[in-house]
Amino acid sequence: MDVLVDTCGRGLAGSLLLLYLLGVTAAADCPQPHEGENMVLTNDALLMNDFLDGSEVTLECRNGYVVESGSGIMTCVNGNWTQPNLTCKKKDCGPPRPQPNMSFNTSAGTLFGDTVKVVCDKGFRLSGSSFRKCYAFGWSGKANCSIVTCDKPSDIANGRSSWDSQDQPKYGEIIQYVCNKGYTLIGKASIVCSETGRYDSPPPACKETSPSTDSSATPTGPSTKSVTTSATPTASPSGGGGRDILTAEGTTTVTSVTSSLFRDEKKDAVDTNKDTGYMPVVVSVICVTIVACIIAFFLHKFLLKRKGSYDTREDLKPELLQFQNL
Repeated sequence: MDVLVDTCGRGLAGSLLLLYLLGVTAAADCPQPHEGENMVLTNDALLMNDFLDGSEVTLECRNGYVVESGSGIMTCVNGNWTQPNLTCKKKDCGPPRPQPNMSFNTSAGTLFGDTVKVVCDKGFRLSGSSFRKCYAFGWSGKANCSIVTCDKPSDIANGRSSWDSQDQPKYGEIIQYVCNKGYTLIGKASIVCSETGRYDSPPPACKETSPSTDSSATPTGPSTKSVTTSATPTASPSGGGGRDILTAEGTTTVTSVTSSLFRDEKKDAVDTNKDTGYMPVVVSVICVTIVACIIAFFLHKFLLKRKGSYDTREDLKPELLQFQNL
């Protein structure tokens, strides 16, 4: 009887222990939690082997994402994980840090995974990466904008340039050219280093200047003036004898012509201001006038001596008498 009781007691205890163990195992087991969208398990959660009932694990945002709201804690309840309330969004790298003579085209966005284009200012050349990408740690790639340079200006024959530096001309710098004495510059006198690394025009040339001849400088002699005098004597109403009148008229005519010539020569001398070829003509006219006056004077004396000291007017021609009676 005692043996039967002891056997029954042991069987009941074993059954209870088995039921307890089965109940505990069923309540504690949770499967390995799954990672959500843009979320991963933390390192501590990845190191866990068993996920018993009531245990907790934590999710975090993936690389390149940041927490927008909520938390990533999940709890094992009766073999199931509670849903996390974590929300993740892409990281915003923001505009790249400004650099001298450089700008960025951010039309494609500045979020994680986006790419921007590097743009250098006019007259500057890009070296390095022309694009930058937004990663979890920030923007990738390095670039630099350096100023454009042109080759040293070439020398020109019979001329020189204003560039005297050992460095290469930079963008925007102007090179001046001048020619040696006796040469004329053909082309542009100045060239500019452009943004392409070339000059805006080729260097000029220096051409020898040809001597100019002026045919209009040929000297011309004084103009010949013709003087016409009347050989017919005219009588003045108050005049004396015909010879006296003729002599007086001839003297007056020569004097008038001489004065006219003097005026013309003086006018010509003022106009030219440099022509000394008129002096011999003036001297000649003066000499001729003096000789004419002397001849007239002696002729007058000769006629007076021949006729006497008085004038009888007997030799007057009929034409003169008729003119006088008028």
